[in-house]
Parts: sequence; structure tokens; C-alpha cells
Amino acid sequence: MKVKVISRNPDDYLRETKKDIHKMPRNYDPSLHPFEAQREYVQALNATKLERVFAKPFLGCLDGHRDGVCCFSKHPQSLSCLVSGGYDGQICVWDLPSRTNMRNFYGHEGFVHGIVYMPNGESFISVGNDKSVKFWKGATPEFGEEEEPFHTILSRTVLMGISHHRSQPQFATCGEVCQIWDETRNEPLKTLKWGVDSLHTVAFNAVETSLLAACASDRSIILYDQREAKPLRKVIMTMRPNKLAWNPMEAFTFSVANEDYNLYTFDTRRLKNPVKIHKGHVSAVMDVDYSPTGQEIVSGSYDKTIRIFSVFKNYSRDVYHTKRMQHITCIGWSLDSKYIFSGSDEMNIRLWKARASEKLGAMRPREKMAFRQNETLKEKFSAHPQVRRIAQHRHVPSKIYKDQKKLSAIREKEVKKELNRRKHSKAKKHNDIPEKKKVIISESK
Repeated sequence: MKVKVISRNPDDYLRETKKDIHKMPRNYDPSLHPFEAQREYVQALNATKLERVFAKPFLGCLDGHRDGVCCFSKHPQSLSCLVSGGYDGQICVWDLPSRTNMRNFYGHEGFVHGIVYMPNGESFISVGNDKSVKFWKGATPEFGEEEEPFHTILSRTVLMGISHHRSQPQFATCGEVCQIWDETRNEPLKTLKWGVDSLHTVAFNAVETSLLAACASDRSIILYDQREAKPLRKVIMTMRPNKLAWNPMEAFTFSVANEDYNLYTFDTRRLKNPVKIHKGHVSAVMDVDYSPTGQEIVSGSYDKTIRIFSVFKNYSRDVYHTKRMQHITCIGWSLDSKYIFSGSDEMNIRLWKARASEKLGAMRPREKMAFRQNETLKEKFSAHPQVRRIAQHRHVPSKIYKDQKKLSAIREKEVKKELNRRKHSKAKKHNDIPEKKKVIISESK
């Protein structure tokens, strides 16, 4: 008679981290697990609370500027390199993993208005108050060599911004006019203007690389096409746009940081009104940048806070601030979508996590599985009042809290006034104008 014996490996029933905890077999029959929804709700609530407990977004700062930080540029091929320009003409090259200043020199007299890396990352270009465009090597000079530009172009006017083409050796500058330059020539290839005093920012489209947009001093946004002899379209807003950023995944979408405390996301196919109005700041929004996924935008404001918005939502999902941080002048999202850089006028560049509670470093498979499960449960119960209240609550400085209450009171008063006007006027005499159409004064082609 032959007897078959069941043989099991005892290592299969021990935990991978703690060998003294035995793994128990589990029956997944739903009839044996009552109150499944209730237990999942408790897990989602606990996961939301833990997310807020571990929300510590600030990582560190880059200290080396002797005046306020005016602008910076990310390296197109390396995640560990950043170059920045200050109000005093100082240019700094940073190594982000070690948070050290690799190079430090004065490149311009006065403000460094714009700085950008070339597509190959081997050199970068800066423009300043001294009406010059200077080309600098990306590598650190050898011992005994002075920091000097390997090429300089003199402009007839003050240059306020610069943007480089994604692949070709061309870049655009803005000032009194918008000019397209070639890296090998001292004269602009093309000059584009539309009867405005000055342009203070310009940005190339990363997808449709022949398109670029600029913000002007007459509160307008102007769209250009290199293939055309004149600008394409112009939109005048109620207040001045400060910065503009194109969506890296959609050629027709861009966002604008405005003086009226809001951000506006536009579709170039329908410029009569913005697609979304992003609210939350209590002072002028100075800069905006997209995440590499194109799903979120980050903004820096004069109210000393950083806000992260989804492109599909009106209000921010998170707000970052510190006691020492002053007015935000420039903002950027790292190319791996994990970090945020912010420059402010108290001489500091700060590093933040894009997800405040995200764990950095290597994780075991069990940790990854637990985080994925928690994210799924939080999304499933996100509409529940208790979970939503904990997930959306943020502590902000008292001044911002008071200003938010003032702004909400002003908005409520305007809504009430509009309702009263509509109630006590004749049906055909009252024109109901949506909020999105109020921000655009005119559009011209």
C-alpha cells in the first residue's frame, strides 16, 4: 500500500521581514467576511489620516545667492543639475543631490531676466538688464581659467525673457519686440511685433515647436508662429498676465499666472474664455509650471505660498509654505515629476516633494502593495464627508487665512448683488455674463 504525504516548505509560511511571524492561510469567500464596506471605509479613513500625519514636503534649500533669485532653468537631460540667476547679475550652477553650489559668478550688470539650457545640456544662455545675450559652458572651467562667456550677442533693447526651441539651435527673446535668434548669428532671424510697449515673458511650445506665446504689458497674451510673417492671435485680459507655461502633453493647452490672484488654463482653439479658472491664492501669481505628465500645474505667488492644482479642478490639492520663505519669484517641476523647485526674493531656492506624504527611497514589495491599496481606498471613499474633510484641510498662515475670508466675503457680496439685480430687473434687460467671459476684454486675429 502506497501512502502519499503532504510536504510543505516552512519558509513559505514565514513573513519576509520578521521571521517569527507566521503567515496564516486565508479563505477569500465573501460570505465569511461580513461588513466589507465598513471595514474598507475605516481603512480609507485611517489611510487619509496617516497621509496628513506624514505630509512633510520640504526637503531642503540651496543657499548661495547674495540677492533675490529672479529665474532658474532645469537641465534637459540631467535631473541633478540646475542653473539660477539673481537680481544682482549673479549666476549659480547647483548640484541637487548634494545641494552644493558648483559654480558662482557674475554674468550680467543688473537683473538676470532669463536663463535657459540648450537642448544638448552642454551650455546655457542668459539675458539681462545690460542688453546682452551671453552663452556659457555647462562644464566647470579648469583651474586658473576665468568664468567668461564663449559667445556674446548685443541687443538694441533690454531683454526681459528667453525660451529655447526644443530641438533646433534657435531661441526666442522678448523685450520691446519678440525676436527669433539663431545660435550662430548675431542678428535676429525674425522680429515679431503687435503694437505693444513691451513683452515680459515668452515660451516655446514643446509639442508644436513652431508655436510660441508671450505676455505683454497691455494685459494681453500674444500667440506667434515662426512660419508666419506676423503674429497669429491676441487676447486682452482684465489684469496683467505674469507668466505663461505650455502643457508638455497637449499642444493646444497653456496656463497663465495672473495679477488677479488666479491662474487661467486656455485652449488655443477657443480663446474667447478660459477652460478652467484655478483659485486659491490671495495675492498676485508670479510663476506657473506644468508637471511632465501634463496633469498638474504648480504656481508660486506673492502671498509666499506654493499651490499645486489639477488641470481639471478649480481649487488646489495642496499648499506649501514656510515661516522664512518670502515672495515667490520662480517655480519649476522636476523632469521626473517627483520634486518642485521654488525661488524667492530672500536669496533661497527650495526643494519640495510633489507629493507631500510620499516616501522617498527604496521600498519593499509589501510597502508598495500597501500604498497602492491605500490610494485605491482613498479614491473609492473620497466623496465621503469625513474623508474629504481630512484630505482637504490645510493649515495656512494667519494672514492668508484672514485674506481668504475677506476674498470669500467679497465674492459672496458680488453673487448676492448679481442675484438682486437679476431679481429686480426685467427679463430681457439683464444680461447674465458667466465668470469665465468676464476675464477676457477682447480677442483679435
